[in-house]
Amino acid sequence: MGIPPNYRIGNGVDVHPLVKGRKLILGGVDLNHSYGCDGHSDGDVLVHSIIDAILGALNKGDIGSHFPSSDNSYKDISSLELLSNIADKYNFSIINIDSTIILQEPIIQSYIPAMKENISKILTFREPESQDISIKATTTDKLGFIGEKRGVASITTCLIIKHD
Repeated sequence: MGIPPNYRIGNGVDVHPLVKGRKLILGGVDLNHSYGCDGHSDGDVLVHSIIDAILGALNKGDIGSHFPSSDNSYKDISSLELLSNIADKYNFSIINIDSTIILQEPIIQSYIPAMKENISKILTFREPESQDISIKATTTDKLGFIGEKRGVASITTCLIIKHD
């Protein structure tokens, strides 16, 4: 028994530097931290990695090809709006999403339910009552630019059903 051809796996990775004077937005949630992600949009690395994972599964390029940083209409836009654009543009359902956010601080455990809720409101799932979104966080044990609190990253894998 093989995997049906309309089941597709994708992965996405996003990394942003942390700077003073920007909001730290992850999964559409403002973490109220003294540093935030530098980026053309709101810099939400979690949502960006989810978008890239979905686009990879659909074989539709990456986030930069859909929302180029050279286009000022995307300046400071909510990444949830970008995710909504992809969800509206392509015909797919999510089976599951598994994301890991890599940052030294802050501790984000208490924010994860709100992140899941924000993302699940936008996407269509295989079963309407399912919320098959896993969001985890880890540190680099103070190693590298993330451990030095100069950046944040997110890695996502998703399984989708591509509808024709």
